[in-house]
Amino acid sequence: MVFRRRDRRPPHRAVAEFLWPRGGWGRAFLYVKHRVRRLPDNPERIARGIWAGLFTTFTPFYGLHFLVAASIARIMNGNILAALSATFFGNPLTYVPIGVISLQTGHWLLGSQPVAEVDATLADKFLAAGWDLWYNIYAYATGTPVDWSGLKIFYDEVFYPYMIGGIIPGLIVATVGYMLSVPLIRTYQQRRRRKIKAKFEAIKKRAELEPVNSPHAPSGTTPPSRSPKIGRTD
Repeated sequence: MVFRRRDRRPPHRAVAEFLWPRGGWGRAFLYVKHRVRRLPDNPERIARGIWAGLFTTFTPFYGLHFLVAASIARIMNGNILAALSATFFGNPLTYVPIGVISLQTGHWLLGSQPVAEVDATLADKFLAAGWDLWYNIYAYATGTPVDWSGLKIFYDEVFYPYMIGGIIPGLIVATVGYMLSVPLIRTYQQRRRRKIKAKFEAIKKRAELEPVNSPHAPSGTTPPSRSPKIGRTD
């Protein structure tokens, strides 16, 4: 597997590295870019996977981005690993600006009033909605009264405007990513193929020269072989 780790991390370390990877987000981005460029697929299919992953980061389906990106890539006949890698565009450093842009665009398209202090309360609203969902599932299973009013407010004020508003910026960012990815990946693959070809040619040439330069190799001129002596007969 491409993304399988050799060492298992404890849960607290996994959470810490999700918020801030070792070496910073710059190094993590370079690692993902290196992995994407080395995928064994044609540039157009890899770029379609990147399109799916970038578009997914503008959807409000947090916790399901991998599943959404893989599904979109499957429909578009894109590379699924490239789609999963591109979802790293959405990270703790970009979630807030992506959410603010998507929400503001959604309220503008719907003609509704934006929620005050969206940037400061967006994460809290998603966490509160998740808690309400689990609480209602538990209440339904135990027979206690359920209350869906909080989730309805969250859907009307945050989730639905976010989902509608994320379409336009998601399409723009994903399309730009696709247009940049195709020539870059094609150039990288061609250069890599040339390097591999030159390396194999060098190995082949070295293998051909080794018998000639070997000290145990026969010389260019070989002495004439002596014929066996035949006994004299009187």
